[in-house]
Amino acid sequence: MLNDGDKGVVIQRDRQTYGIAPHVPCGVVTPAVLRKIADVAERYSIPMLKITSAARIALLGIREEDVDAIWNELEMDPGNVVGICVRSIKACPGTTYCKRGQQDSLGLGMILDDKYHGLELPGKMKIGVSGCPNQCGETSFKDIGLVGTAKGWRVYVGGNGGTSPRIGEILAQRIDTDAALQLLDRILEYYRANAKPKERMGRMIERLGLEHLEEALGLGSDA
Repeated sequence: MLNDGDKGVVIQRDRQTYGIAPHVPCGVVTPAVLRKIADVAERYSIPMLKITSAARIALLGIREEDVDAIWNELEMDPGNVVGICVRSIKACPGTTYCKRGQQDSLGLGMILDDKYHGLELPGKMKIGVSGCPNQCGETSFKDIGLVGTAKGWRVYVGGNGGTSPRIGEILAQRIDTDAALQLLDRILEYYRANAKPKERMGRMIERLGLEHLEEALGLGSDA
């Protein structure tokens, strides 16, 4: 029997079948990808396709003996749905299409996905990018969230869902895209150096204090 994470699978409730979720950067797909997923699902009698909250397409109820063949036919990388690493980046359409977008959240999300998806860290890491303060990328509930405003990016840290949900705290505001990318590099370096094993960003901040993070990054209280 495969374990969660082996060959990109997650064991299902029946303890006999598996689910996979191919990596779909920021949820953007092409007709060709959708056709390939549909063809594979029909060929292997996969009982359910589910669009996940992380904007992936999960294939559920797969027989163990079919896992390798399905991945070979999909020709897609697994999405990191388990493990202590950066999960898929969640991003809204932003200025690419949305009339309310104030910053290019999809463009930034693609950069972040390319840089960080699957990066191993002390604990799991979820990152969201929203093009405006409506936060369709659910950014306040992410370990790191970026929100577009008319004056640049607002950066939140320490949000999470789960059994003890937490709203992220504002770390920086009114910064441009290059500054936001540099700041995220420094946040991840700080997290790698200071977090305990399997400790989420928010719990680390509660333990050390937001001020500790601000001082380490050279940010003032009015950042």
